[in-house]
Amino acid sequence: MSKLTKLLIIIAAFLAIVIGYSYAAAANGPVEPLGRAAFVKFMNPDFYPGHPHSQLLAKYAEDRGSQCALVVHFAGSSSYKSYQQGDVYIIEMGFVDSAGAKEDIDWGQAIQYFLFGVPDDKWTYRVNGIEFSNFTDAMNEVTKEAQEHGQVGPIPMVWHGSARAGSPIINPGCGFPLYYYICWKEYGRFAAYYYVVQGLIFPYLNSPFAQYELTNAQQLQTAYTSDRLDYTVLSTSEKQGINQSLTNSALFPSVYQEIVSQTETPQAAVNYD
Repeated sequence: MSKLTKLLIIIAAFLAIVIGYSYAAAANGPVEPLGRAAFVKFMNPDFYPGHPHSQLLAKYAEDRGSQCALVVHFAGSSSYKSYQQGDVYIIEMGFVDSAGAKEDIDWGQAIQYFLFGVPDDKWTYRVNGIEFSNFTDAMNEVTKEAQEHGQVGPIPMVWHGSARAGSPIINPGCGFPLYYYICWKEYGRFAAYYYVVQGLIFPYLNSPFAQYELTNAQQLQTAYTSDRLDYTVLSTSEKQGINQSLTNSALFPSVYQEIVSQTETPQAAVNYD
């Protein structure tokens, strides 16, 4: 047996151990890491009852027999109120960084976090309108709400993933650092690495909106940053006009009509960042 073959066997065995451990740990842990929920926003707010991204997250939970789902964000102005999407209770957690929001990737910080993890005192947190100074208390609130809504077993978890600028293929988007931190905190370094890789691949294999979002990423990012995606304030003609440069001119208006038909009063507590 050659040295190369032996090396490949060792690497394969190591990866098998990491993957096996990751699955076993998550099966008995508080969350089941799935991956990225979206590449870009195509309507805002997107984690809102009736929105396709919200419906898709609920489907991920239902497919796993779960009563709840968790989506993590970089905290903006939203209070990240929990809400009901069909039969699934969706819990939102945002992390607050004193440095503020960043559209571009800080590669130096990314390498530091990759090698050493995220410092425990780096952020504060927001869950269902409540501010927390540490992760433990924030996660306890998530667990409490999930149990109150019948959750049994780990909660399926995604990170929001919408990228405000640049390539959404390169930029992992909103909430990624918190997803990574939770995986590291709950399951350890190597499980975090595994769930990051799995999570980056996840939307390509599971999201029916992936191609639409990636094809129209630049136009949608421009519309979002110029406040032209917020369907709670735009007129019907403005909503229809957004799609003139997109590949599917029917998606935005049809989704808007579906959401409006389900609720007469916008749920302002849901994510607007």
